[in-house]
Amino acid sequence: MLHRVRVDKDKADLVRSLLRQGEMTTAPFPTYADILAFAAALGAKHKRRSPISSAVSREPSPVSLDIFISRGYDRLIQLLAIMATEEANILSPTDPEAEARRVELFEEYANGGLEILQGELRGAVDYTEHLLLLLTHECNPTRQDGMSFDLRRFL
Repeated sequence: MLHRVRVDKDKADLVRSLLRQGEMTTAPFPTYADILAFAAALGAKHKRRSPISSAVSREPSPVSLDIFISRGYDRLIQLLAIMATEEANILSPTDPEAEARRVELFEEYANGGLEILQGELRGAVDYTEHLLLLLTHECNPTRQDGMSFDLRRFL
């Protein structure tokens, strides 16, 4: 069975706005798979999982698991699954139920990460710049550099 990673309807506009289309854009991600992988990692960092309540059927259409694998995100999907379940059998390559569960967990982490991004990016014009600020803060949460100016406090 070919599994697909879905996007919740209430996050569809955000996901579309994060996709780079053409040269004249400030959107940071080249594919939907990249957006969802980033969101899943963010959701995992903040221990935020949120089930898909109503999936989008059109744009962004569900992304085939093969695309995630071809982009090297299969390890991320497996890592999130083992982290969430703490069960080694979730990694079984021959169990279709285990694969379905891995995809479901990945969707939940991605949806949780998208919820975080919705709040962080609200009102932002340049998503790339804002994501860079977010990543800098995530990497150095206690660093208070007097030379840097964080515009997020005004949002």
